Amino acid sequence: MQRFLIFGLNAGLGAMGELAGHERRGSLIWPGRSAIIGLMGAALGIRRDGDFSALDALDISVAIFDAGVPLRDYHTVQTVPSAAVKMPNSRPEALRDARTRMNTSITLRDYRAGCMFGVAVTGKELEGIASALRTPRFTLYLGRKSCPLSAPTGAKTVEADAPEDALRHLDLPPWRDRAIARTLVVSDPTGDLVHDVPLDRQRWHHGERRVAHRAVEIVAGGAA
Repeated sequence: MQRFLIFGLNAGLGAMGELAGHERRGSLIWPGRSAIIGLMGAALGIRRDGDFSALDALDISVAIFDAGVPLRDYHTVQTVPSAAVKMPNSRPEALRDARTRMNTSITLRDYRAGCMFGVAVTGKELEGIASALRTPRFTLYLGRKSCPLSAPTGAKTVEADAPEDALRHLDLPPWRDRAIARTLVVSDPTGDLVHDVPLDRQRWHHGERRVAHRAVEIVAGGAA
C-alpha cells in the first residue's frame, strides 16, 4: 500500500484548457495536469513566477465522476490597429482616435457545466498540500477565474493499493450522497496525446504527455 492525497473538484462551471488560440478556447472533459498543479500551487500560495518543482514531481490521476455538459460563451472583441493611433495615453484615447478603424472579432470560450472530479496524488509532502487545500491562500478555480469551486475540496491522505481504491474514500459535497466514476485518467506512454505539462508558466507554454482512460468503477459515498 502507499499514501495518496485525494480531493474533490466540484464546480458549476469548469474550463479545462486545451490548445488555445485567439478565436477559440476549448475545454477538455477533465482537468489536465497543469490545471491541478496550478490549483495546488494556489492553495499553497505559490505565485506564477514561484517554484513549482515539488509539485511538478507529483504523480496525478483524475477520476471523472461527472464530466458535466458543454456550454459555449461568445465574446465580441475589438482591437485598435497599431497603425491607427500614434502613442495614445490610454485605451479610451486610442478608441476615440481610432473611430471606425476598429478590428472586431468573435471569440469562443468552451466550458463544462455541473462537473465533478476526484484527484489522487502520490509523492512527497502530501500532508502539507492537503492542509493547504483545506485552507487555501488564494481562491481555487477549476480553470478560468469565472469558475470558482462550488464546494470545499475535502482534501485528506489515505493508504491504498491504487488510485481508484484511494478515491473510494473521497468526501462528497453536501448535496451528493453518492457518486460513481467509470473513467480514471492516468499517465500512460501508450495512451492518447495531450498538451498539459507546464513548461513556461509566464508564456503559457505546455509540453506533451500521453494519458490513458482506464475503465473503472469507483463508488464514493455509498456501497456499490
